Parts: sequence; C-alpha cells; structure tokens
Amino acid sequence: MSEPAYRILIVDDEESLREFLGIMLTREGYEVETAADGGQGIERLRQSGFDLVITDIQMPRVDGFGVLNHVLDHSPDTVVIMITAFSSTEQAVEAMKLGAYDYITKPFKNDEIRLIVKNALERRDLRRENRKLRQQLSDRYSFHNLIGKSKAMQQVFDLVEKVAASRVNVLITGESGTGKEMVARAIHFSGDRANEPFVPINCGAIPENLLESELFGHEKGSFTGATQRKEGLFEVAVGGTLFLDEIGELPPMMQVKLLRVLQDREIRRVGGTKNIPVDVRVIAATNKDLESEVSEGRFREDLFYRL
Repeated sequence: MSEPAYRILIVDDEESLREFLGIMLTREGYEVETAADGGQGIERLRQSGFDLVITDIQMPRVDGFGVLNHVLDHSPDTVVIMITAFSSTEQAVEAMKLGAYDYITKPFKNDEIRLIVKNALERRDLRRENRKLRQQLSDRYSFHNLIGKSKAMQQVFDLVEKVAASRVNVLITGESGTGKEMVARAIHFSGDRANEPFVPINCGAIPENLLESELFGHEKGSFTGATQRKEGLFEVAVGGTLFLDEIGELPPMMQVKLLRVLQDREIRRVGGTKNIPVDVRVIAATNKDLESEVSEGRFREDLFYRL
C-alpha cells in the first residue's frame, strides 16, 4: 500500500501564481489546496491538516506573518515556506527567525521550488519523528536508568544529576566503549533541554573540508556543489544539545572556529556575512588525554578550558 501524498497549502492573492504552483506541485504527486489570502489560508488550516504551507508575505488584511504565526501556534509539525519579492528579502529573513523553514524570491525557477519543497518535507518528517522519539529517549536515557552498582558508577550518576541541572558545557573523557555518548544523552534528557534536540556528530569521521559546513552550515553558491542554503548542526540543535564526539580529532582551524562559537554564542555559515545567534549546550567527548594534547600543542588550551 502506497504512502498518502503530502498535503500542501498555497496561500497567495495572485491567482496566476496560485494556479502555477498548484499545477506544478500536483504533477509532482502532492495533494494541493489553495487560498486567495491569509484569512482563507488560516480557515483551511483550521479545517484540515497540511504538511507544508507556501505563503506570500505581502497580502491584504492577513499577511504571510499571520499565516506563519497560526501554524507555529496550532500546527508545530507543519513547515512553512515564504514567497517574497527580491526587494523584500529582509522580511523573509525575519520570518525565518520566527520559525519559517525557508523562502523563495520572485521570479523563481521550477527546479528551485521542487528542491526547496522536497527539503522542507524531509525536515517536516524529521521534526515529527524527533517529536515522537523524544519522550521515549527521555525515559530511556534518564540518569535513573543508567545501570551500575560500584562506588565509582554511583559517583558518575551523582555527577550526571548535578551537571544536568546546570547549563554549562561538559567534557566527558574515557576509553572507547565506556559509554560516553550514553552519559551525554543522560545529561541532556535529565535537564531542562530534554524536549529539545540532541544532535550527535563524530568529529573524527567527517573529512576536514566538509566539517565546517556540517557544523555551521553554508549559503547557496558558497562552494562547488552548494546548490542550496543548508543549516549546520549548531542551528539544528538550537535550544538543545550538540554532542561533539571525538573532540580530540578536531583540526586546528576548526578548534579556533569552535572556540569563537563557545565565546560569542554565534555562528556564521560558510559563505555567509551575518552572525546567527545559537542557544546550544555543547557536550564533548574524547578518548584522548586532552591535557597531554594541550601540553604538546595539538589542542588549544583556551578551548580545553571552555569545554
């Protein structure tokens, strides 16, 4: 049995644009409805659920921000793409800060729309799956469920409980296979960020030339193959925890960039010109003796103490 088609709502006061998008996305296999203004769009949203809303910003009476706010308040699993004229991209950026997934500028290319819609729906699926798993993970990884009766393990449990109640960054050290990620998850899911993302990354498993984009994201056209804007893991983890496994493998230049993020609580995408605030708790782990790495000049002392 095939999966039901994604449901998309198009909200725009320009009839020709509604029809164009509706026909194109229907041909792509999506189930599409349209609304001629923000008020109609909100009424459609009240009547039935949608996976994606594509809404113009500038509309009479109820504008795109009104539609966006309704979605954020009443349909958290629905993703929103804003439509804007090239001259008003500042409003679109403001909408993204409020919670919109992305924006497209008029005039736009068909392939651009297809790609943004595809990526937005993938994000929607990840968001919904993440929401379903959070409670299960919270129960599973709470420090109360860590097993161990030795005095040393009881000290670990006590420390996890104390650290979980704070907002400080954490460095976990230990041999491979000793459960460092499990401890990191226990800290996250026992604290006040438990309902926000826990995002792990192995710093030693990603090539150096890709690691910066993976952590901080990139802008469209910033390098060969960057055909679309991409959020980095710091942005994905906003409100929650970023787990940097094998932090001792971080290349020197990335150590500098990570230190700046920890100091300023801001990131800048590759190819970007604006700093983006990120409220993220960082938990790092390593099987190396970082104090020795510092003394031998392979790991920055200031970053070590920041962690």
